[in-house]
Amino acid sequence: MNQRQDATLDVIAIGEPLLEFNQRERRDGPTLYSSGFGGDTSNFAVAAARQGARVGYFTRLGADTFGDRFIDLWQREGIDVSSVARDPEAATGIYFISHDEAGHHFTYFRAGSAASRMGPGDVPLDIIARSRVLHVSGISQAISAGACDAVFAAIEAARAAGTMVSFDPNIRLKLWPAARARAIVLETVSLADYCLPSLEDATTLLGERPPEALVDALLARGAPCVGLKLGPEGVLVATPEARTAVPGFVVDAVDATGAGDTFDGAFITEVLRGTPLVDAARYANAAAALSTRGYGAVDPMPMRAEVERFLAATGDGAG
Repeated sequence: MNQRQDATLDVIAIGEPLLEFNQRERRDGPTLYSSGFGGDTSNFAVAAARQGARVGYFTRLGADTFGDRFIDLWQREGIDVSSVARDPEAATGIYFISHDEAGHHFTYFRAGSAASRMGPGDVPLDIIARSRVLHVSGISQAISAGACDAVFAAIEAARAAGTMVSFDPNIRLKLWPAARARAIVLETVSLADYCLPSLEDATTLLGERPPEALVDALLARGAPCVGLKLGPEGVLVATPEARTAVPGFVVDAVDATGAGDTFDGAFITEVLRGTPLVDAARYANAAAALSTRGYGAVDPMPMRAEVERFLAATGDGAG
């Protein structure tokens, strides 16, 4: 665990925020959408901040009202926005969520977004050097070649400074070809201290295998810790020395948007608090489950006190 005394932030996250429009149904009228906030690494940042971490965020936003709303969100959550740049020539990306019997579905309008225009020269090297963990994702790498280069530059700076790297592959094949996704994501796994894929991501990378075999393959790539997210079933958390299947929690779920990001933010925050990996995964499972009880990625994310009350009520407290 990184115990650096010079750290001014626990976590710095890098990526693309997207304004969210989430489907609402009306029995007597047209389908309505309510606005909210999304983007996997932004979701991570909010989740970590709500668990008590000191968090910063780096991205490029459009010089538009959607960008203004993100700045307001992050400042309300106590997230450091000193590295956020505004781009007068590109817009903040948006996406729509629709719901049916099969689950939730996404439609994106992000081509040419302000975040996709970031490059290695934009990376806040000084802040990365003063953070305990850098969090990045495969989506950040997929939105453009420049953004991909920026992620690798950030990882290089983190490793040089002794800052740990957290990585969620979050593979979206609509954004890039499968072969490129596999090559870049697997290379990034080898550079990460914490690799946090979903079962779907790991299967896309490595083919159909049992969860234990997927974890073996990711550990063999060099990641010291793998948290394989299994949805409602929980997570398989593993190191080269040990592994444990940590069950999920049953709640009245209505929308799983952002649950994986909530897990990531809660898990990394708990690790930084010194919580053992299995207990950190249990805590993060609880936070992720609670985040599914409302619509949208950010609004239902629980605060630490709510997670602790939930764990106490289940008799399954962490730590």
